[in-house]
Amino acid sequence: MSGRPTARQVAGWADEVTAVAERIGRHFARGEPRRRAVGYVRGLLSEAERENGWPPAEHLGDPTPDGVQHLLARADRDADAARDDLIGYVAEHPGGPAGVRVVGGTGLLRKGAKSCGVARRYSGTAGRVENGQVGVFLGYAAPKGRALLDRALYLPKEWADDRPRCRAAAVPDATAFAAKLELARRMVDRAADAGVPARWVTGGAVYGSGYTFRAARERRGLGYVRGVRTDQAVCVGRRPREVRALLPEVPAAA
Repeated sequence: MSGRPTARQVAGWADEVTAVAERIGRHFARGEPRRRAVGYVRGLLSEAERENGWPPAEHLGDPTPDGVQHLLARADRDADAARDDLIGYVAEHPGGPAGVRVVGGTGLLRKGAKSCGVARRYSGTAGRVENGQVGVFLGYAAPKGRALLDRALYLPKEWADDRPRCRAAAVPDATAFAAKLELARRMVDRAADAGVPARWVTGGAVYGSGYTFRAARERRGLGYVRGVRTDQAVCVGRRPREVRALLPEVPAAA
């Protein structure tokens, strides 16, 4: 039996994209950006390149990328309300009791010093110390589908304590410093409060090292699989021991 989708399936997917677009389109203040956002999403689902604004603009039939750039950078929209709608959609559709919430972070390379939260730090994206931002993300995986549920831009303390710099980057005055673990906790709790079903939470060592974060998952009845640092202490019986002492010896390379 062929694994290729049928015409009916493709039509159903197209209808669902339209339904989702109508659901999130109301969070744009004007009709033109709303229509462009729908076209942009369709472009992301196509085979068009995404390296810059030109391919999406060509997909939309625009002569220049100005409209796409305006949509992404300046169009009046309520991004958090759209996120909440997305979370609700996932809870209603691909969500299921076997779902897994996946916490992770990534480096976003940037030039200059004006982009919000930018700093020189080690970037796994580049494999070296680079100028960039850090984004914390919450993904979701279930047998019926996968989705990116939530996001937060990490604001380093030196940024949060510099109000003139924050204002110049359009950071609201009410924004305070929050560690990456705290950003992740808020996102996982937001998904849980919205009814996104899950059995497990996973994440790397940054998110596995916080006891309060793990305890909060246990109070919600969630299992977790987390990476930890080799110097992390865990209880074995009644004694705390470092993880490295529990690992089998790795033979030296020949």
